[in-house]
Amino acid sequence: MPEFNILAILVAAIVPNIIGALYYGPLFGKTWLESFGMTAEDMKGRNEALIYGGALLCSFVIAFFLFFFMSMGHRDVLEGGEVVINSFATFKHGAFHGFMMFFGLVMPVIIALALFHKTKLKNVLLNIGFWALCFAVMGGILDVWR
Repeated sequence: MPEFNILAILVAAIVPNIIGALYYGPLFGKTWLESFGMTAEDMKGRNEALIYGGALLCSFVIAFFLFFFMSMGHRDVLEGGEVVINSFATFKHGAFHGFMMFFGLVMPVIIALALFHKTKLKNVLLNIGFWALCFAVMGGILDVWR
């Protein structure tokens, strides 16, 4: 089992909330709302604590398992049976791993759900861009901060 760096996992877990505040706010907020056929007024009256708390909890689960799978993928066993961690421990390397996890696991889920839900292409592309960025940044943080 890898040794978990809980502080790195916690920092990586807040990444989607920080990026999301910018991405779905001033950068693409209006476009995102339009992709649902909604306005800012329609968003009022929601249980914000439940929404953001639940999102943060989900982000923690993502960060935890991203750390776990990246750590397990960086382990090699030498001929003598010794286990060594084989990581470049760079942000770029971790971002690559994070993006590949997104590309292979998350993006197909987003697309499959969108097909069944008849989600507009604009919304699908916004969500793909957001999660690709989040997974890359989270992976970068987790690989550098071993």
